[in-house]
Amino acid sequence: MLVLTIDQRASRREADRIEDLLARLATRPEATRLVRGFERTAGDEVQGLLDNPDDAVNLALALVREGHWYVGVGVGQVRTPIPASVRAASGPAFVNARTAVERAKSTVARLAVTGPDPDTAEDAQALLALLGAVVHRRSRQGWEVVDLMAEGLTQKDVAQRLGISPQAVSQRLRAALWNEERRVRPIASRLLGEADRL
Repeated sequence: MLVLTIDQRASRREADRIEDLLARLATRPEATRLVRGFERTAGDEVQGLLDNPDDAVNLALALVREGHWYVGVGVGQVRTPIPASVRAASGPAFVNARTAVERAKSTVARLAVTGPDPDTAEDAQALLALLGAVVHRRSRQGWEVVDLMAEGLTQKDVAQRLGISPQAVSQRLRAALWNEERRVRPIASRLLGEADRL
C-alpha cells in the first residue's frame, strides 16, 4: 500500500488551504481509485491511502506543482481490516509516510519516499525529486501547452487554441521537458511499485 501524507507549508503564516485541497483532490481522476479517500488527519495535514503507484506519482507531482505542500510517500503494509476512515487506519505504511513528510521538509523537492527497503525507496525518491524539479520550475507558458496536451490535443490544435505557431508550441514543449517527463513518470511508478512489493 501507499500512503500520501500532505503537510501545508508555512501554515502558521498563511491561511488554511486544507479544505480547498480536499475539494480538489476529490475531483481528480485518481479519487475513484483510492483505497481510502483523503481526509484531514491533523490541523494542517491530509492523508490518503492508495494501491496504485501511477496515482501516487500523479498526485505527488501535482502537489509539488502547486508549491504549497510537503509530500511524504509511505510504502508498506497496512493493518487489516482497513477501517472506513483513513484517520483510523494504521500500519508500517502510515509510519513511513510520517517519516517521509518530515524528511520532505528538508529537501529541495519538498517530497520524500520511505519504505521497508531503504535502497528502493531512495531510488524512487531520487527520480520523483528530479521530476518534481521539472514540474516546479516549469514556466507558465510551458504549463499552458503541457496542460492542453494532457487533454489529448495535438500540437497543431494547441497552436490554434493559443494563437501561436506549431513551432512555438514545439519550442515550449522542449523547454518544459515534456517528453522527458512523460518518459520518466512510468519509471518512477515502477520503482514505487517495486518498493511496495518488498
